[in-house]
Amino acid sequence: MSETNRVAAILGDSKLLQAGAADVTRVRDRTRRRRLLRAILLVTALDLYLANRYWHARPLHFGLPNLPPDWGLYAPGLLLVLIFGIVLIVPVIASSRSPHVKIRPEHIEVGLSDVRGLDGLVDEVIRSLNVFLGYATFREVLGGTPRRGILFEGPPGTGKTYLAKAMAKQASVPFLFASAPAFQSMWFGMTNVKIRAFFKAVRKAARKEGGAIGFIEEIDAIGSDRGGLSMDASPAAPSPRAIARFVSPGTSGMVNELLIQMQSFDQPLWRERALARIAEWLNGYLPEGRSIRVGKPRYHNVLVIAATNRAAALDAALLRPGRFDRQLYFDMPTKQGRRDLIDFFLARKAHLSDMDDEQVRERLAHDTLGYTPVMIEHLFDEALLVALRGGRDGMNLSDVYEAKLNEEIGVAQAVVYTEAERRAVATHEAGHATAAFVMGTGRRLEVLSIIKRRSSLGLLAHAEVEERFTQSKSELEAMVAIALGGMAAEELFLGESGSGPGSDLATATETAALMVGALGMAGSLISYEAVAEGLMSRKNLVGKVLGDGEARARVERLLQEQKERVRTVLSENRDVVDALRDALIERDELVGEEIVAVIHQALARREPVIDLTDEPTASPAAD
Repeated sequence: MSETNRVAAILGDSKLLQAGAADVTRVRDRTRRRRLLRAILLVTALDLYLANRYWHARPLHFGLPNLPPDWGLYAPGLLLVLIFGIVLIVPVIASSRSPHVKIRPEHIEVGLSDVRGLDGLVDEVIRSLNVFLGYATFREVLGGTPRRGILFEGPPGTGKTYLAKAMAKQASVPFLFASAPAFQSMWFGMTNVKIRAFFKAVRKAARKEGGAIGFIEEIDAIGSDRGGLSMDASPAAPSPRAIARFVSPGTSGMVNELLIQMQSFDQPLWRERALARIAEWLNGYLPEGRSIRVGKPRYHNVLVIAATNRAAALDAALLRPGRFDRQLYFDMPTKQGRRDLIDFFLARKAHLSDMDDEQVRERLAHDTLGYTPVMIEHLFDEALLVALRGGRDGMNLSDVYEAKLNEEIGVAQAVVYTEAERRAVATHEAGHATAAFVMGTGRRLEVLSIIKRRSSLGLLAHAEVEERFTQSKSELEAMVAIALGGMAAEELFLGESGSGPGSDLATATETAALMVGALGMAGSLISYEAVAEGLMSRKNLVGKVLGDGEARARVERLLQEQKERVRTVLSENRDVVDALRDALIERDELVGEEIVAVIHQALARREPVIDLTDEPTASPAAD
C-alpha cells in the first residue's frame, strides 16, 4: 500500500477498520515472531543439554536433594521465618498490584455493529479508532499526535462501558478494565502505586499487541478537583493557605499521580534506561562528534477511556489537551434511538406476535421517553417475568405496560377500599382524566387506575402524542390545571376534598414556581436561578420562589386561577366524570383506548343542542 493510500485510509471513517489495521497488525506479528524465536531457542538449548548428558552417559535422576542428618533441627525455625516473611510481604505485594481485569477481544461479545441508540457517538469513536489503529501513519506521515484519552460523560446506564468494550472488540486489542474505587488503598501512598501499576500494565499490553485500551470506571473517585473541599460560601476567594488546609493530601496525591501517568505513556523500559546510562558514561570518554547515540523511547499505542457521571467534579488539569482531550456526552436516547434499541432487544427476547406490529413498537419508543438503554432492556426482562406469571411463553404489550407501571410507580397492592374511599378515589382520578382530555391538547391518556401502588391510591398516566422538548405557557398552565383536577372533582362531586390531593398540590406548586421563578411566565422576568457560581440550582427553586413575598403571591394567584378554570371545565362535563368514575369502580383500571372509549360513549349520549336562531319566524296573521 502506498503512503497516499494509507493516508486516505486513515481519513476514511471505516476503511482502515476494513483493511485490517495494518499498523497494529504489524506490531502484533513482530511480537509473535519474537515469541516463536524465544521458544525455538529455549527448545534448542534444552535439546542440546539433554543430548550432551546422553552422549556422556549422565542420565537425569529425580528425587529429593541430599539433606544433612540434622536438618530437622532447623526446619521449624526456617518454617517460622518463611511464614513470617509471607505475612509481611504478601499484603504489600497484593496492595501494590493493579486492580484491572484484562479482557481479550475474543472474549467480548459486542462490537460496534451491535451498539444501538448511540449513532452519533459511534461515528465519533470510529474516527478515534481509525487514528488509534493507524497511529504510525498518523504520526510519521501526517505529523499528528494521536489521541490518548477520551472521557465518556453522561447519566448512569447510557452505554459508556458498553461502547468502550465494543471499541476494544472492533480494534481487536486487549481491554484493561479497572474501577476507580479499587485503586484506593488503606496504606498511605499505595493508591499511587496501584495507579502506576495499571498504566504500566496498559503499556506492556500495547507493546505486545500493537495497542491496548485502558478503561477506568467512575474516574471521579480518584480524579476529583483538588480544590473541591475548599469551597467557601463567602464572596471572598479563599487564600492558598486555607485551600491547603482543607484539601486532603491523599486526594491530591491520587490526582497528581494520575496527571503524571496520563502524560508519561512513552516511558523507556528498564533495559533501555540501563543502556542509556552506559552510553552516557561512555560518551564522557569519547571525543565530540563520536558519541554513542541513544534511540528515542518507543511509542506505546495506548488509548485510555474514562467514564463518569460527574464530569464537573473532575480536576481541570485532567481535561486539558494531551490528557482527556476529547469529551463525549452520552445523553438519553432519542425516539429513533429508542426504536432501534427496542428492535435490537426484541430480536433476542421471546415475545408474542402483537409486539411485531410497527405501530406498537413506535408507541413503545414514544412511551419510553427518558429511558436509558439499560432501562429499556430491564423493562423487557420484567415484562418476561410478568408473562411467565401469566403462563405465557413470551411477553405481549400489556405485559410491557404492567412492567412499566411496576417500575415507575410500584407493584400493585391488594388492598380493600371502603365504599366511600373507592368512590372518592375514582372521582378524583376521573377528574384528572376529564381535565387532561379537555384541556391537555395533544396529550394521550395511557393508564387510569384506582389500584394502590406504593403511596399512590390511584393514578392517571398521560403523555405527549409526539416527542417534544419544549412547552408553551398555555401548556404549562394546562398541566397545573390537570394536577388540580382531582381536588376540584372531589369538591364538586363530594362536597369537600380529602387527603388525596396532597401530591397533586406539590406537583402543581412546583410547576407554578418554575413558571414564576425561572421562565418569566407570570409577570416578572426575574430568574431565581441566576445566582453566583452555580452554588444554587433548580432543586431548591421552589423554596427560593416561595420565600419571596411577591413571587409567592404570584404562585398563589396562578394556582387559584387554574383551579377555578378546571372546576368550570369539570362542571361543564359532569357526564364524562360520572362515566369514568363508574367505569373505574367497575373495572379498577382502564388502559389506553379503553379510557377514550368511555369518554366518547358519554359524549355520544348527550342530547343535541338545537340552535333556535336558524329557525324561520312565523309571518303575522292577516287582519
